[in-house]
Amino acid sequence: MGILYNQVADQLQALIRDGVYREGERLPGVRVLSRQFGVSISTILQAHQTLEGRGYLEARERSGYFVRLPAKDAPEPIMQRYRAKPVPVSARDMALELCVDEQKRMVPLAAAVPHPDFLPVRQIQQSILWAGRRGLEYQDYAFPGKESYRRQLAQRMATLGVPVTADDILATNGAQEAIILALRAVTVPGDIVVVESPSFPGILHALEVVGLRVIEVPTHPSDGLSLEGLQVALEQWPVKACVVVANHSNPLGACMPDERKRQLVDMLEDARVPLIEDDIYGDLFHSGERPRPAKAFDRTGNVIYCSSFSKTISPGLRLGWMVPGRYMAEARQHKYFVNLATSSIPQLAVAHFLEQGGYDRYLRSARQNYRQATERMRATVARWFPEGTAVSRPQGGFVIWAQLPGKNTGTDVYRRAREENINVAPGLIFSTASKYNNCLRINSANPWSDRIEGAVRRLGELAEQSLNG
Repeated sequence: MGILYNQVADQLQALIRDGVYREGERLPGVRVLSRQFGVSISTILQAHQTLEGRGYLEARERSGYFVRLPAKDAPEPIMQRYRAKPVPVSARDMALELCVDEQKRMVPLAAAVPHPDFLPVRQIQQSILWAGRRGLEYQDYAFPGKESYRRQLAQRMATLGVPVTADDILATNGAQEAIILALRAVTVPGDIVVVESPSFPGILHALEVVGLRVIEVPTHPSDGLSLEGLQVALEQWPVKACVVVANHSNPLGACMPDERKRQLVDMLEDARVPLIEDDIYGDLFHSGERPRPAKAFDRTGNVIYCSSFSKTISPGLRLGWMVPGRYMAEARQHKYFVNLATSSIPQLAVAHFLEQGGYDRYLRSARQNYRQATERMRATVARWFPEGTAVSRPQGGFVIWAQLPGKNTGTDVYRRAREENINVAPGLIFSTASKYNNCLRINSANPWSDRIEGAVRRLGELAEQSLNG
């Protein structure tokens, strides 16, 4: 059904672009379109909602849907080019403030956290109640993780082309801990690590915690990490690890093609540099097939795979996992020394949710919800932000990266917006060197409302004010 209504939406969009339905005209009724396309009325309604999210329709109470052409279609951001050299990591307090402030009734456009309406709240509550009745099953430390949880993960990894057993998996407190454990397993303080640029602030925080230096390599908004830039870094510096979000990176939403993932894995294996892969957004692809992780091309155990359910089931469960490959002994040792184990009840609950098929059923609708939300946000940003704004086109996940005209526009908009209780992530927190001051990251995973739309429109107005002094 999800594929069908997207097909109908694509066909209607083509008719609008070809001028069959013109701006301001009312679309035929749902029954007429149902007969025209040979689909159910519910499919037509879902197609209407999709086109509304893309900015091609607007609903008018008791009148139906009317054609509204997007004001403009923004180009993609340009990949930045910077001279690579290692620098110490100093995480910014601003990133912590963003998370705290969104709990103070600000408009939540900053943190990459889905609204509960996007999550399987009722289903996971039932699984948590089930887990709570297991008695003795959660009365231990469960190191290196509950066997039922790790077995379900092994089954899912096999479908991604990563044949592992439960013994190859280590349960963690979210992907953040997995990344920190991976870094500690393969580096010592002062070592040099390559990351994407712009990079997820949580990865930069992990590098700081471990006491590492970083080389930022430019990232293409569609194809991911520049392999050419990585090669230069490997030739010039004693790199000890590389951290990459190969599928739907945060903040750009880039997804590396399979061939580039294969090249990345082979390049790092030849250089004897471990690859730490964060695949937290892999399940949230918008259409087509689930992209394979870079780990699927690993034949030597040199890729440390990290992920979690924070973006798909619940950020509050703090439940993730890692496949450390040949670095399992080191990862297990650091996990044991740091906090001994991961809580048992969340593991049992998620294992039950996976085993009963609830996770896959949820994902089928969640992917369409995230796609619609992202398309709607992108269309709204393109409509209201200043001329010359470039906007990412993510094919998965739920964040938008906007590159504004003007040298410091993004940082200026962030500060002005906070005064009006609008929280948005400034681009400078996605780098260690005060880059991306003209950029913003916007969270799309909120139920659409006049409040959200008004906040995005206001951001565009503030950007215009910033440009005009």
